[in-house]
Amino acid sequence: MKSLFQRRSLMVNGTLGVLLAGGVGFAYFSLTDQGASAGATTRTSQVTRGTVQSSVSASGSVASAKTQSLNFDTSGTVTKIYVKVGQKVGKGKKLAQLDQTTALENVSAAKASLAVATAGDTTTAQGYSSYVSAKNSYNSAERSLAGTVLYAPFAGTITALNGSVGGSSSGSSSSSSASGSSGSSGSSSSGSSSSSGSTSSSSSSSSSSGFIELSNTSKLQITGSFTEADTTKLKTGQSATVSFDALTGVTATGEVTAIDVSPTTTNNVVQYGVTITLTNRPSAVRIGQTATVVVSTGSKSNVLYVPAAAVKTAGGQSTVTVLQNGKQVVKTVQIGMKGDVGTEIKSGLTEGEQIVIISTSTGSSSTTTRLGGGGGIPGGGAPGGGGGRG
Repeated sequence: MKSLFQRRSLMVNGTLGVLLAGGVGFAYFSLTDQGASAGATTRTSQVTRGTVQSSVSASGSVASAKTQSLNFDTSGTVTKIYVKVGQKVGKGKKLAQLDQTTALENVSAAKASLAVATAGDTTTAQGYSSYVSAKNSYNSAERSLAGTVLYAPFAGTITALNGSVGGSSSGSSSSSSASGSSGSSGSSSSGSSSSSGSTSSSSSSSSSSGFIELSNTSKLQITGSFTEADTTKLKTGQSATVSFDALTGVTATGEVTAIDVSPTTTNNVVQYGVTITLTNRPSAVRIGQTATVVVSTGSKSNVLYVPAAAVKTAGGQSTVTVLQNGKQVVKTVQIGMKGDVGTEIKSGLTEGEQIVIISTSTGSSSTTTRLGGGGGIPGGGAPGGGGGRG
């Protein structure tokens, strides 16, 4: 009898142990929660008729549309500088001059040689050759003399002086013929960017390449770096609005006049330089000031549009959620121009319809709960288990 009672106790304890272990496992898995909690906010708007505009923007600095670095055509000692930084000059204005002593002597000698050759017998081959040689020498001496003077090739403002009286000028490797005192003597290099020289009263600037930097400040431009995607929307002739960081409330109008054919890549970002020429110049604007350019890339008037956030596009199909009889209904729409703040609706909606804009935010959490410890039942068994009375 006692043996039977012991066997029954063992069976009950074993069954209870299995059930408790299974219960712990069930609790472990059922209380483990890995999921996402999402919150959504909605607001309403309506389908409106009006103008949809699109634009792209970039920043840059104000530069002269015409700048030249002027150099003497010959080397020598600077004896005269007739201008100063910031001075406005007219076309043909004498800007600077080198010592002309040697150049004048060479002209006199060449002129005398030419006179002798001209008076000689030029009907013979030798006589004619002597004449041509003397003529060429004289012309060369005249060019050298002309190369000792710099003239303004166009009306503009002196933006840098990279030399001083008494200093030397090495001249330029290239040369150009003199065009008289009303022309422009000396060689020059031109570009569409502003002079890098200072506009202060300093007489030199290490960043300028010419002896004198001349800029046409009446015609200004800005070159901005536009992203690869934005550049595809740009073309010459488009209008632009320009604002200036240092001039609150001052704006100017401009026009796209050039788009670089090759890009620059920085930190894997592809950008294209786009030149915007100002069509009006506010008096307070100066070369070198930072500006922001907004180029209008498209505009449609008298069209239906909704806020851009109301349109959802997936798989090439666009939809808008509308409010009908207090219920949200998703409608398929055909969209047109994507503007800065609104998207054109070509079909699928009517003016005045109430639309729903849904904004969602998501988050996730994970909670794991264990019941019991170790993987077994505390104490190693059920009460009374593991043994009985002998």
